Amino acid sequence: MLVLLPPSEGKTAPVAGDAVDLAALTSPELTEHRERVLDALAEVSARPDALDVLHVGASLAEEVRRGATVREQRAAPAAHVYTGVLYAAAGLASAHDDATSAGTNGAAADVAERLRTRLDDVRVVSALWGVVTPSDLIPAYRLSMGVDLPGVGPLARSWREPLAKALDARAEGDVVVDCRSATYAAAWKPPTSAAHVPVTVLREHAGKRTVVSHHAKHTRGVLVGHLLRREGEPPTTPEDLLDAARELVGTTVDRRRIVAAELVPGRRAGTATLELVVVDAP
Repeated sequence: MLVLLPPSEGKTAPVAGDAVDLAALTSPELTEHRERVLDALAEVSARPDALDVLHVGASLAEEVRRGATVREQRAAPAAHVYTGVLYAAAGLASAHDDATSAGTNGAAADVAERLRTRLDDVRVVSALWGVVTPSDLIPAYRLSMGVDLPGVGPLARSWREPLAKALDARAEGDVVVDCRSATYAAAWKPPTSAAHVPVTVLREHAGKRTVVSHHAKHTRGVLVGHLLRREGEPPTTPEDLLDAARELVGTTVDRRRIVAAELVPGRRAGTATLELVVVDAP
């Protein structure tokens, strides 16, 4: 199982810790491109037109200014830095803490070991880092994959070759559970040797099903949290993933109840989409 997440737009700046150590991050083969993007972000963040270049509003000016010194900012586990809806629903921060704080004996240790293994199966696709795991130590930053970054170019396009080198071999022969938005999906396409399964969320009302957006993040997060914590072997095929997702049927999340989980054939031969169907709960 390889789980792909988008970064959260909102990030919590660490109040303690050392600066980021690029050599210690997952996928060290990305270091050269990370250096390039970091340098470009620092330069742009200090410019008077930084807000326009980075496509953010005036309310985020302080976050943008921090980008000029992002290499010196304090770093913490990505599970604590990313704090959006999906991450809260997945309980990624608590999963990381449980994985690192348990002793070496007993049931708690077994749970911690399972969480450590499963967290290693998660990759956050990032405009700044390429990919990180929830345990990688990173600072807060402001940079979207949709930005055309001076000195680098369109970020999604710039990351395609480096990410292919970092992720293709990891994904080969495995199921890729894709919870990314379209902007981040553009940075890496799983190879045909992997079973690529994007996750979509539909709302059922009056007999009709429609795609939802904000609540989709929450429901995807619930799925990710379940995949991290459930007992047994992680999914390795789309059918395994469907079985795991169906364990959530009947669960109420954010005032919506999951009523179905289905695999729908994708546009490309051999691909499928996992559809989670929710209804408004009383």
